[in-house]
Amino acid sequence: MVRSTDSWFDSFTHLTRRLSMGPSSRVWVPGPLSATMNLFAAVHAADLGAQVLPSSAGATHAVLTPSALSRALAQHVDLVGVTVLVAGDRLSRGLHDATLARGATQVCHYYGAAELSFVAWGSHAGDLRVFPGVEVECRDSVIWVRSPYLCLRYDGSDGPLTRGLDGFATVGDRGDIRDGCLHVLGRGEETVVTAGATVLVADVEATLEQASGSRVFVVGLPHPDLGKIVCGVVSDAAAIPALRASSRELLDPAQRPRRWFEVPQPPLTSAGKLDRAALVDALGDELALEP
Repeated sequence: MVRSTDSWFDSFTHLTRRLSMGPSSRVWVPGPLSATMNLFAAVHAADLGAQVLPSSAGATHAVLTPSALSRALAQHVDLVGVTVLVAGDRLSRGLHDATLARGATQVCHYYGAAELSFVAWGSHAGDLRVFPGVEVECRDSVIWVRSPYLCLRYDGSDGPLTRGLDGFATVGDRGDIRDGCLHVLGRGEETVVTAGATVLVADVEATLEQASGSRVFVVGLPHPDLGKIVCGVVSDAAAIPALRASSRELLDPAQRPRRWFEVPQPPLTSAGKLDRAALVDALGDELALEP
């Protein structure tokens, strides 16, 4: 894609100030540079004269997806004194708080896309405020953005970017605006069809995460009578009773997870995001072993 250079580097100013970054910063970027959030972090560090580190040792800043952050906490990675920037998926309030409890100086979260650049910023997914210079509208639950940071066009094959005649653009992510905050539900491509009802995975995950503060993954597993059943996955089984109660209170019957699983370290893609296909395979194998 092609982006306006002046507008692209304007966003560095805001990010640098919010993260207190400078030439002496040491930035841990464990994900591949093929992922836009990691590439941006590396370019940002290079522009400041900061150092990009291959490991967390000595880092002042870290750039992680929520899943990669959760795994880092499970592996007792030392984040004391580190400013942690999280993107690529929704950061739950619980994971935000757990990271601060481990000694992180600051935990920041943003929503954006390669085509849209920065859109909203906050401490976690329930606290996203629109980035300076950006306008956001939710039309039929689809997020539309107008800002100087939008890409001009794709350099090669097309992607999900759609432009409106009013200067707004979207990549199809779903969400809504409540109490001045942007709540992102994701692109809504993952669905589970159970007993003829279509369940949007992102809706269930967002509802349960907002109610509990815990990160929740929702997948569909095969069922002989219903086609598939909705299942919930958490890293700590202690959260399941409260999530069951929230499901009964907040979700329609078809949306409620029928089975819950504890998976301390869910499988990740090379970009640090949840590998849903691998998770479904692993849970399917677990079900097959049950009597």
